[in-house]
Amino acid sequence: MLEMTREEFEELVAEALDRIPPELTRLMDNVAVFVEDEPPAADPDLLGLYEGTPLTERGEWYAGVLPDRITVYRGPTLRMCDTREDVVAETEVTVVHEIAHHFGIDDARLHALGYG
Repeated sequence: MLEMTREEFEELVAEALDRIPPELTRLMDNVAVFVEDEPPAADPDLLGLYEGTPLTERGEWYAGVLPDRITVYRGPTLRMCDTREDVVAETEVTVVHEIAHHFGIDDARLHALGYG
């Protein structure tokens, strides 16, 4: 398995977030991004997870709720990548994938766009 500290991985996630165009990040609302070492045991190969209510599904009722949560998992990413460059690329794809869920884009559309 490729070695990378949690701090280094968190920095890659932050850099991936910085590469999201500002016109999109301005539209993100009530969402927080986290890094965890491992995903839930039921899905050990999961690279990222979006939990919340997509922007496309929010209505008048949406107020006073906890932020949506995007989690990027370090362990599975490092296990599937051979080089640091692979980790950078995979982290960026994962971050974009999970942010797309925040915007209401489903997995089928993401796979069609190459963000599977």
